Amino acid sequence: MSELKQSKYIDITTDYGFKKVFGSDTNKDLLIAFLNELFRGRKVIADLYYNKNEHVGDTADIGTVIFDLTCTADNGERFIIEVQRTSQVNLKKRMLYYSSKLISDQAPKGNRRAWNYAISEVYIIVLMDGFAMPDAGEEKYFLHDICLCYRDHGKIFYDDLGFIYIELVNFVKAEAELVNDLDRWLYVLKNMSSLNGLSTYLRKPIFEKLFQLAEYSKLKPEEREMYNVSLRNKWDAESIRSSQEELLKRAREKAMAEGRAEGRAEGISEGEAKGKAEGEVIGKAEVIKNLLCSNKFSISEIAELAEVTVEFVKQIEAEKAKGK
Repeated sequence: MSELKQSKYIDITTDYGFKKVFGSDTNKDLLIAFLNELFRGRKVIADLYYNKNEHVGDTADIGTVIFDLTCTADNGERFIIEVQRTSQVNLKKRMLYYSSKLISDQAPKGNRRAWNYAISEVYIIVLMDGFAMPDAGEEKYFLHDICLCYRDHGKIFYDDLGFIYIELVNFVKAEAELVNDLDRWLYVLKNMSSLNGLSTYLRKPIFEKLFQLAEYSKLKPEEREMYNVSLRNKWDAESIRSSQEELLKRAREKAMAEGRAEGRAEGISEGEAKGKAEGEVIGKAEVIKNLLCSNKFSISEIAELAEVTVEFVKQIEAEKAKGK
């Protein structure tokens, strides 16, 4: 992997890089500094504890690292944070599931009356690398700070459950445009592996430590191998995602054209809607066939990647076996 040897710093959005930088007590000052910038003054974390250090969900998620943290604020408040470097499959539902689990796990096994639902604050923080926020439309926000609010007037209904999504594809600032430490963190998260050193725009003790930690040449041989595997996995996931998007785009365009032709007889909007739906099905079927041919993924993993049911994958597999 010659590309790796030309890179002075590791890619900290890989599973290995993310765990190395943010996943240990030794370097928790880096994670605290990053989280405090994300909260933008709303919370100031003084200390944190890794509850499980690292765990994954109930399924074999592809490209997922999760940190379960108990944080102590500078005013003594304690709250729970889950930080994820995650894939995009069923993103919103997955984060809702994880947050509900963090809440339900707080309930004691007995004496609920005395406990009286004294639930700690819970925050889910998601680093989205290489893909857009689902259903974001034309919005180009790189930070999505979300809480429960009233639909009619926007007033906050419940402020102790929050979601922060970091959409790195929308962070496009150059070094000279970095105006605060949040900008600096997002810049190094996105660009670390392509940088040659610490510039004047990043000259702060916390970033000096980060750059020293992320030097590829300082990794032990076994660490380099783990990083290389992690980087290959990231590249594979990006290739799959890119291929899926291109196939879906082509299938959608073809079906839309056919739908428009049909729509001239039955109404343009109805024909276009039908074409779009058919395009989605055709495109996903092609993606599934390609994933099956790769022999790298299980049926359930393919279903997650293509965002379809296991039954649909099995149907495509059966059709493929018949030569259709």
